[in-house]
Amino acid sequence: MKVKRFFAQSMAEALKQVSEQMGPDAVILSNRRVDGGVEIVTALDYDENMARQRLGEQAETATNGSRLAEMQADQHRRLEDELGRSRDRIRDVREKRAQAGAGYAGASFAELSDAVMADAEEPIARTTGGTSGYSDELAQMRAEISSLRDLMHGRAAEPAKPASNAVQQRLAERLQEFGLSSDLAASLSRRHKGGRLDEGWKQSLKMLATGVRTAREEWLDEGGAYALVGPTGSGKTTTIGKLAARYVLRHGADSLALVTTDRYRVAAHEQLFVFGRILNVPVRVVDESHSLDSILDELSDRHMVLIDTAGLTSSDKGYEEQLSELAQSHHNIRTHLVVSATSQPRIMKSVWHCYKMANLAGCVMTKIDEALTLGESLGFVMETGLPVAYYTDGQKIPEDLHHAEAVPLVRLGVERLKSIQQEQSVAEGA
Repeated sequence: MKVKRFFAQSMAEALKQVSEQMGPDAVILSNRRVDGGVEIVTALDYDENMARQRLGEQAETATNGSRLAEMQADQHRRLEDELGRSRDRIRDVREKRAQAGAGYAGASFAELSDAVMADAEEPIARTTGGTSGYSDELAQMRAEISSLRDLMHGRAAEPAKPASNAVQQRLAERLQEFGLSSDLAASLSRRHKGGRLDEGWKQSLKMLATGVRTAREEWLDEGGAYALVGPTGSGKTTTIGKLAARYVLRHGADSLALVTTDRYRVAAHEQLFVFGRILNVPVRVVDESHSLDSILDELSDRHMVLIDTAGLTSSDKGYEEQLSELAQSHHNIRTHLVVSATSQPRIMKSVWHCYKMANLAGCVMTKIDEALTLGESLGFVMETGLPVAYYTDGQKIPEDLHHAEAVPLVRLGVERLKSIQQEQSVAEGA
C-alpha cells in the first residue's frame, strides 16, 4: 500500500494532482483545509485489514472505516514529519563536518532522501575517516530512519486478534450470516466477554443499532439544497422523484425545484423532466452556459432544491468537474451518497471512496426489498459513519420511501435473516 500526501491551493487542483500522480485507482484517506489551501492524503492498493494491522492496538478505537482512514492518514503525516526531522539532523551533521574540514565519502543529500523513501537496503552510506562522535550520531540516525521506514511499510504491525472462545466464535459466525463483514463481526463478538450466545446476539444488535447513525430531521420539513451522488443504476433519479412527489403532497409545488448536473450522457435528463411535468415543478440543467451556483442563485426563493447528478467513476470524463462543482459551491449543498443494498460490500466501499471528496453529509439506502440480507448495508454505514437519511424498498412513488431510523432498520435486518433461515429449513426438510 502506497500512501502519499498532496498540497494545493484548491480542491480541484489537488484532485488533479492525485489523478496525474496516483492514477484513477487512488483512494482518498482524508482531506482538510490547511494554511494556503487544502491537503489530501491518498493511498494505492488500500486494504482495510492491512491498515488495521499497521495501526495495531490503535485500530481498536476505530469504530468505522472513515475513522480508520483518518487514523491511517494521521500516522502517515507523523511518520513523514519524523523522517523530515531526521533528514534535517543529517543535514546539520554533514554541515558541521564540512565546516570542520572532515572528509565524508557518501551519497548526496538528495540521493539519501530518495533512498530512504524508496526503502533502499542501505539508505545511508558509511562514513570514512573523521571522528567517532559523528559516526556514532550518524549510526543512531540510521537506526532511527530504518525504524521509521519499517513502520511506514507495516513491518512492526501486530496481527488481528481472533475470537477468544467458542461463544464469541459462534456469535461472529451468526453476525456474518446477518451480513456483516468478518472484521466487524469479530470486533462486535469480542466485546461479549461472557454469557450465553443469545445474550451476546442481543448485545451485538444493540451496538449495531447504536453505531448506525440516522438523520434526525426530514429534508422535506427542513428544506435546503440536497444533491444525490452515486454510480449509475443505484436509484438516484427515482429517489429524487419519490422525494419530490412527497414534498408536493405536503407543501405544494411552488417552493420546490429540480436540478441535474448530468450533461455527459445523451438523453440523461428525460426521466427528471418527466417528473417535473407530472408534478408541475421546474427542472434546470447545469451546462456550459449555466453553472450550478448561478442556477442555485436563481432558485434561492425555493424552500427545497433537489440535485440529480451523473453516475460517474474516477476514470470517467467529468468526474473531477462534477465533484468540484458540489464541493466548492458557495451554497450549502448537503450531498448524500446513494447506495444500493444489493451491492457487494467491496463495491459499497469503493463507491464511498470515489465520492467522499464531495463532502458527503450522509447516504440514502435503496433497493432494500431486493437485498438478500441487510447486514452488508448496515455494516457499511457503521464503518463509514455516514448518517442514513432515507431508505427505499420498491418502485412505488412516493410510498416506497421511508425516513431512516436505526432500530427499525436493524429489526428489519433480523426479520430478513429469520426469513432466510426458515426458507433453508423448509428446503432441507423437503
